[in-house]
Amino acid sequence: MSSHVSSRACDVLVIGGGIIGLTAAWRALEAGASVVVLDPSPGDGATHAAAGMLAPVMEAGFGEAGQARLGTASLALWPAFAEALEHAAGLAPGAVGLETTGTLAVAYDSDDLVAMRRMLALHREWGLGSTEISADDARRREPAIGQRLAGAAWVPRDHRVDPRAVHGALLAVVAARGTLVRRAAVLLTWAGGAVGDGMVADGAVVGAVDEAGDGYAAGTVVLAAGHASGALFAGAPTRPVPGTTLRLDAAADRAPAVVVRGTVQGRPVYAVPRAPRSDGRREVVVGATSDEREDDHLTRAGDVFALLRDARAFLPGLDDAVLVETTTRSRPGSPDNAPLLGRAADGLCLATGHHRNGILLTPLTAAAVDQVLGVAPVGSQAEEAVEAADQFADPRRFADTYSTTRGGTA
Repeated sequence: MSSHVSSRACDVLVIGGGIIGLTAAWRALEAGASVVVLDPSPGDGATHAAAGMLAPVMEAGFGEAGQARLGTASLALWPAFAEALEHAAGLAPGAVGLETTGTLAVAYDSDDLVAMRRMLALHREWGLGSTEISADDARRREPAIGQRLAGAAWVPRDHRVDPRAVHGALLAVVAARGTLVRRAAVLLTWAGGAVGDGMVADGAVVGAVDEAGDGYAAGTVVLAAGHASGALFAGAPTRPVPGTTLRLDAAADRAPAVVVRGTVQGRPVYAVPRAPRSDGRREVVVGATSDEREDDHLTRAGDVFALLRDARAFLPGLDDAVLVETTTRSRPGSPDNAPLLGRAADGLCLATGHHRNGILLTPLTAAAVDQVLGVAPVGSQAEEAVEAADQFADPRRFADTYSTTRGGTA
């Protein structure tokens, strides 16, 4: 890895080293391009906090049919994506923690059950395949569930993966075959020169400038800087959406074996287990907070309390777990909370705005980047993902509202 450069030319410059940015870099490397990635702390943003739910069903909300289509198309790509990444990184099968074991949805009280049934009705309308089950059936599927339960549903199409393992694999591939520069990009370079404050110039994007003042020339720039993307390009209207996750170390027989998610008196909560270790314990990631506030990486005491309180309402065995880590990071939201994927200007590809579903949408993002790089999708599932991205994640859909030029607002 390079620690200092005065100038550099490459085929593809990727701004952002989280899972999304490194996925774009990997796809460019697979296409035979020379690649540079700019990020001062790769993987320390939303990737670091992510629990790894692959949940197109439970994340599908009212008015979000497009996001549901994106999620289901991306989920179909995950097995092949995981296998290819493990092979590229020289890892054993299963190393990135992909588990296709379904999700148990639970409701704490009668009001929570009413809300769950409304959601299940939406799932039926969209053909997403979740089914209400009894509380006894829920406990048979997951013995860690406690006695207080108003109702439950089985969601066979929602799965999980380990985001930190995925990021580690991507980082190994990119570090071995590309160049990682641990600096932040501060300006995009357009054909007429650098443009600050996220403004858009006429012509093509031809590179970027980093925080040390060094320039990078590239045939294609992929902007994957999460919620900070909008500061570099006004056509990427992103905002921070902070959330907190807790990592617990629990005895395997006191922790869930499948993803458990639900509501406690209207408050969402989830618990995502990792595979058990040889010492008979497993990591469980607890989360669900989502706020509209500034990005500060600070964890609030009330969030930790609320997450533990609500998780133990369903999973009382977690009382004995060790609280290992609290992490607060910001997801990148867009005005409609759908991602921005694809070519936004000559020489510029966006891969940002994934909101709560960055991990789920990683393979779909890979397919969108392949398309920008001129790599034809292989197989009907990849073609469907590209079609979904073109329809629901077009990065130019906000161009009239947010674009600016050197002279001011367009």
